[in-house]
Amino acid sequence: MRKYDLVLEPDLPPVDHPLPHLPEGEDLWIFGYGSLMWRPGFDHTGVTDARLYGYHRAFCVSSVVHRGTPENPGLVLGLDRGGSVRGKAIRCPSDIREPVVDYLYRREMVTRVYAPKMVKLKLLEEGDWVDALTFVADPSHEQYCGRPSEEEAARIIARASGRGGPNRDYLASTVEHLDQFGINDGPLHAILKRVDALQS
Repeated sequence: MRKYDLVLEPDLPPVDHPLPHLPEGEDLWIFGYGSLMWRPGFDHTGVTDARLYGYHRAFCVSSVVHRGTPENPGLVLGLDRGGSVRGKAIRCPSDIREPVVDYLYRREMVTRVYAPKMVKLKLLEEGDWVDALTFVADPSHEQYCGRPSEEEAARIIARASGRGGPNRDYLASTVEHLDQFGINDGPLHAILKRVDALQS
């Protein structure tokens, strides 16, 4: 069975975690709110605008691998409770659901600060509601850092770097792609301005 290992990190180990309950023969919707929106990394049959209620996009996760180190953690995005968030719904064909979920678990659950969750998602163009797999931040995990202020988030991001590169590049790429998708996320733009001011 084909595996969808990360190109940049093919050494990511498999994650021993139960698969979501998936009805036989049905395609799997996956909700992306960060890099999955523009770099899903797996075969799919379509991507469409979607909104998830009950969660919002936030810098609520300390990064000790990709954009920081244990000695100097960075910040990465997670889905935190409350509000709503616009992102992308990605449709995965039923015949490759299991290897795609295996790939996503490896990608998103390196330290298990993200937990897989089946959610109700509204497809904005079609108006339909679908069940989708996404990954939410686990508030009980040691890497969950709550809601840092814009000033604190900028200070952390400005000085952090990990195996994936500078934390600032992660934020800038996110803002750039959100702008391309027409997704207005004011806090991220404001944080990037603060980071650039600190680094100037």
